[in-house]
Amino acid sequence: MNKKITIYEVAKNAGVAISTVSRVLNDSPNVSDETKKKVQKAIDELNFRPQVSARKLASKEPQMLAVAVPSFTTPFFNEVLKGVKDELKKMDLDIILYNTGSKDPEEAVVNFFDRGTADALILLSIDVSDVIHKHLQSSGTPVVLVNSAHPAYNYFMVNDYQGGYMAGEHLVKQGFERIGMISTPLKTRSSAERERGFKDALKNYKMKIHKDLFVTGDTTKHAGFTEEAGFESIYKYEAMGKFPDAVFCSNDTQALGAYHALSKLGMKVPDDIAIMGYDNIKLSKYLDLTTIDQQMHTIGIQATARLAAIIKSTDDKLFQTSINPILVERGSTKKPK
Repeated sequence: MNKKITIYEVAKNAGVAISTVSRVLNDSPNVSDETKKKVQKAIDELNFRPQVSARKLASKEPQMLAVAVPSFTTPFFNEVLKGVKDELKKMDLDIILYNTGSKDPEEAVVNFFDRGTADALILLSIDVSDVIHKHLQSSGTPVVLVNSAHPAYNYFMVNDYQGGYMAGEHLVKQGFERIGMISTPLKTRSSAERERGFKDALKNYKMKIHKDLFVTGDTTKHAGFTEEAGFESIYKYEAMGKFPDAVFCSNDTQALGAYHALSKLGMKVPDDIAIMGYDNIKLSKYLDLTTIDQQMHTIGIQATARLAAIIKSTDDKLFQTSINPILVERGSTKKPK
């Protein structure tokens, strides 16, 4: 009663070859109407349910979308993945997540290609090196880059420099003078661009850059975009015996750790020190945290839709765009009277 009916039983029942059943299942025109009726009758009598993956394989349709990502436990990547998931509902694809890690994503991506498991690929916050480019070209895999750029591929690039500049400009316009930043111990393109934009804003507004107020935590997990790194950085200020009037954190997760450390030290935000984050994760709203919104969920949707167009060959032109972030002003950077 529980035996799974296979294509072999269908072929035997209909008195045809297995290849004929396969052609009927894939709606091939090279089968007579009479044969189609015989095969369909056998399918109905045996209550045969072909595996979707087998049908796709026979028709050579893409089956598996892979998202290669340095981490899928951080809020930034989670928001992008939510956008991918929401758009993927419109596509007949399964999804696999591949964690490359932050320290050597190139080697991880190469290992992934060696497995040959993906029909389409989204690379999230992974820069395309010459080695990765070579593997992408040789595989012919449709690919879209998110938060990285390369002239040979479709990409959605987040303008981290602009986001960092907006953060610095905001804190200056709020009237703060001793302004610091919590950066990351492992320098990624994103963290470096945010810091560069932040410093340029201070320079353009003729503000003194206090180098000693630019600190990093010791934790290198997720390149330092973590609560631990934010927490440790605040205690570095405490060890120096001086705090900035306002501090820009490289992301909202760092800001959460900074909040906790300040609370343990008996300091309040923004009365004693103003805090600003980056990413606009959901929790930042409930902390009243001023932040930079990268439109992560929207980017996930757009990148997946772009990949669908590539797969369907509806548009061969490269789509390469830079997404400008948005300042979300809240109470954490309100200068005390």
